[in-house]
Amino acid sequence: MEEKTVSSIGADVEITGTVTSGGSLHLAGKLDGTLACGGDAVLLEGSVVKGDVNAESVGLAGKIDGNVTARNRIAMKSSAIVNGDIKAKSLSVEDGVTFVGRCEVGPAVGA
Repeated sequence: MEEKTVSSIGADVEITGTVTSGGSLHLAGKLDGTLACGGDAVLLEGSVVKGDVNAESVGLAGKIDGNVTARNRIAMKSSAIVNGDIKAKSLSVEDGVTFVGRCEVGPAVGA
């Protein structure tokens, strides 16, 4: 059985540029650029992304100014602030989310 890699970027880290991960990534810091994950991307509360995110599934609890594309699911927590378009096969949104943008959700979207 293949183990999945999970990487973390701490709250005290600020990155400018493209972050690419073959596995999953948990982000607590700041990213000014693109995030591309082969696995899941989890933007923790307090995280800030200025750029696009592309991953298998995306958990959003921080702030993103950019587009989010998930091949599977996007889950927006109540603390999430999203300014951009989202695309996924499925979507869950908690009460309290701030979302300004377009949304495409359906079985053919993430394919």
